[in-house]
Amino acid sequence: MNNLDTRYQALLEDILHCGVEKKDRTGTGTLSVFGRQIRHNMSEGFPLLTTKKMAWKTIVTELLWFLRGETNIKFLLDYDCHIWDGDAFKNFMSTSHGDPDLIWNKEQFINLIKTDSDFAKKWGGLGPIYGKQWRDWNGRDEVKILNERDENGYLKFTTEHISGIDQITNLINELKTNPDSRRLMVNAWNVGELDKMVLPPCHYGFQVYTRKLSGEERWKLLENKVGEEIFKSMVDGVAPFGGGLSEELESNNIPVRTISLMWNQRSVDTFLGLPFNIASYGLLLEILGRIVNMVPEQLIANLGDTHLYQNHIEQAKEQISRTSYELPKLKLPKTDDFWNGFDTTLFGHLDPTDFTIEDYKSHPTIKAPLSN
Repeated sequence: MNNLDTRYQALLEDILHCGVEKKDRTGTGTLSVFGRQIRHNMSEGFPLLTTKKMAWKTIVTELLWFLRGETNIKFLLDYDCHIWDGDAFKNFMSTSHGDPDLIWNKEQFINLIKTDSDFAKKWGGLGPIYGKQWRDWNGRDEVKILNERDENGYLKFTTEHISGIDQITNLINELKTNPDSRRLMVNAWNVGELDKMVLPPCHYGFQVYTRKLSGEERWKLLENKVGEEIFKSMVDGVAPFGGGLSEELESNNIPVRTISLMWNQRSVDTFLGLPFNIASYGLLLEILGRIVNMVPEQLIANLGDTHLYQNHIEQAKEQISRTSYELPKLKLPKTDDFWNGFDTTLFGHLDPTDFTIEDYKSHPTIKAPLSN
């Protein structure tokens, strides 16, 4: 049974029935409730909603962009991902006031980001948003004066980057060495840099939790991996769950722990944004689990201002009316050799097209405008 779509549809109904009208920064207006939660057991399938077709490649591209520590939309555009276009263009227009020699529109802006590397470097950045905070918290550029002069006699200078805190690397290391820690957290809400961001983080932090698997659970994982017939030959004469098969468990790299992830979100565009957030953090949980050899278990969303934009109400009603399909399965890329001994520099070797969804059946897309 697909419980995820059911819970999501119930949240849409909750907002429609209990939401209060609120103004917002975009001028669109919302129906809003406060303090909601969605939970999903990853053993039930990958959390990609089926009551409308989801843009899987876009979801993967954005997450890899975060994990690589990037904040320039050029990487997104290279993979035809356009969810940050509006924020980048809005920032460009407010900062540069456009170019007096051209009639500016968003399409011209995006085309220049794609084709002009200098323009992309100057105007494609979004400030120190998610990727910067996840991989380089408080990192900064410093100007260094060189002890030499140019042809005009002026002192030369260079810019040097002072690396900040790599929260993702720290998280992975801590999961490997201290998995029962209560400090397995990553934060994007850097108060000192909020005014430099095109948009303060909506999903502003996440926490990870692990637990030991029982002997019975590990045996079941072994059976699923090797197949029923081979497993029967292994357990012949072995006392159930009493510590037998330890060599087989180790040689087949059967995990010792589960891993769960809970994220916090201050502002939730429930129709367009939340389905992306659920799948994105589900994918992050799967990636972290693969890196540290733990079984993904619970995915939990803590939601603050949970709203429907006024121009999404009819679309929400349409989605509520649909009957869900079974959830799909995720296929992670690369071989065991790639993931074993993984370090975060290898995020640069992952491509959005590497991650595939199998057995995904969904209803058609429901179009709705994005409010920037």
